[in-house]
Order: sequence, then C-alpha cells, then structure tokens
Amino acid sequence: MGGTRFVGVYLTRLLCKQHEVVLFNRGNQPAPVEGLQQIHGDRTDAAQLKHLLQDQEFDAIFDNNGRELTDTQPLAELFKDGVKHFVYLSSAGVYLKSDQMPHGEGDAVDPHSRHKGKHDTEVYLAEQGLPFTSIRPTYIYGSQNYNDLEAWFFDRIVRNRPIPIPGHGMHITQLGHVKDLAQAMANVLDNRQAVGQTYNISGDRFTTFDGLARSCAIAAGKSPTDLQIIHYDPKKFDFGKHKTFPLRTQHFFTSIQKATRDLHWTPEFDLISGLQDSFQQDYLPSGRAQATVNFSIDDEILQAVAL
Repeated sequence: MGGTRFVGVYLTRLLCKQHEVVLFNRGNQPAPVEGLQQIHGDRTDAAQLKHLLQDQEFDAIFDNNGRELTDTQPLAELFKDGVKHFVYLSSAGVYLKSDQMPHGEGDAVDPHSRHKGKHDTEVYLAEQGLPFTSIRPTYIYGSQNYNDLEAWFFDRIVRNRPIPIPGHGMHITQLGHVKDLAQAMANVLDNRQAVGQTYNISGDRFTTFDGLARSCAIAAGKSPTDLQIIHYDPKKFDFGKHKTFPLRTQHFFTSIQKATRDLHWTPEFDLISGLQDSFQQDYLPSGRAQATVNFSIDDEILQAVAL
C-alpha cells in the first residue's frame, strides 16, 4: 500500500530483489522500480478498494500509509483468510510519556496520542487473528523525506543562522534512517517469529536536541563549535498552528533490542553518516540550499530572547 514515497520507495526496491511486488496507490508518483505492476485507486474509498482487489491474491501485504483503523479495516477484511503476513507501519508515537526510558514494546500507550488510530489498528489486527507484525519507528529521516526534520536544521545551518531550540536543548530523542527502517521491514517476511509481534525500529544511539543540531552541522560540512544555538521557552510564545520545531519537546526514544534479536537486523547508518547521506543525496540536489525560506518565526523568537 503506497510504495512511491519515502519509506515505500526504499522498501519497494528491497522487496523487488527477491519477490514479485504489486503497488496499490493513487498513481500520483512514478514507481521506484520500472516494470512494476501497479493498481491505482483510493484506499479511503472502501468500496473501490474492495472492487479493485477482490480478485487478487497476495502472500504478504505491507500497509505503509494507514493512519486510522478505517484505512486498514477494509483491506484486512478482504485478505484475512488468505494472506500469510500483514506488516503494518505504526509509530512509536503511540507510547504514553514515561519516567522510565527507553520505551519498550510492552509500554503503555497514550489514549490521546495523535497516533491513536495506529494503535487502534494494531489492536484490531490482533483481535482478527491476522498473521500481522507491527513496526513502530521513531523519527524517520533520510533522502526523500517529505517531513521537515533534518532539512529544518540544514536550512539554518547552510545560511549561518542561529538554531532556535525550545527548552534547554537536553531533551533526548532518537532518529532512524529510512533505509534501515525498510531493511527491518523486509526482514519480517518469512520470519515466523515476527508474527503477532511489535517492533521498535530506529537508530541504535540517542541524541539531545543540541547534539542533533551539531550533528547536522557536521553533516553539512560546518564546524559544530561555530554553531549558534539559542534556547527559548515555548510557553512564552503563541504561534497558533505553526510548527516552530520539528521534534516534540520531550524525551522520546526506544529500545530496538527486540528487533535486532528477532529480525537479524542492525542499523547500517549512525547519525552522522545518515545525515551526511541525506544532505548530499537529497538536500543539496533539491536546490533547497538556494531556495527562499521564511524565517519570520525564528526572527520573532530571536528578537524576544535578545530583549
């Protein structure tokens, strides 16, 4: 499901090396591998999805873009008696804040999380008895990332601007490279131990917000000691719905030990090499370093901090 953007691109390329792959998507983006069979449709239209897929047979399904239970339920109903493995891309964002870290797969979930729909889907797949595996990544980064994560830092670093970071800069977080995520997902196939299991997937090290900024500077060929980091209290500002920082202002990191054990997987990228890959393969070729960026919110923060 999907297969033409970010995670789906990397996963499709891996799967095509060993399997026959069919993509279901709206057809708005080209397939990452030439000659792939694609079925074009809108998954949010349950009747259309069932019409297009009712005569199809698959050994495994990767559901990469289901956010709510209503996205996945029609698909699961259609294939629950025929598919050998249903791999669902969830999120580590389902976890409830905790005083004990890192998050493990058995930790409590937040009933008010914006990712609640993903956990609802996990529960549903288990209740239906599908041979499913759920993958819970933390922050995903890498080439073709359509979320402003590493690029948010690069935008400021290449222009020699200060980096405004909310709080004290010592919140601990965790990033995982998209290629490593795709490899872990591919390793789920033909692994009976993974059926009925949930796995945290990310990098094998944690970093602070300030540390991430310095890592991005290194990846961009800048000196981390020359980086100007400005801390501010986000509660003193009202920016409405504007997102002023790409990470949640809290500790957010997980244990990946279960995945490394069961999936015979270890991350290829450390944080620096992964950020360098993103900078060289995506940020620079995209021309974003020369693009016009609106820094008005940054300027408001910097002006207030300077008073």
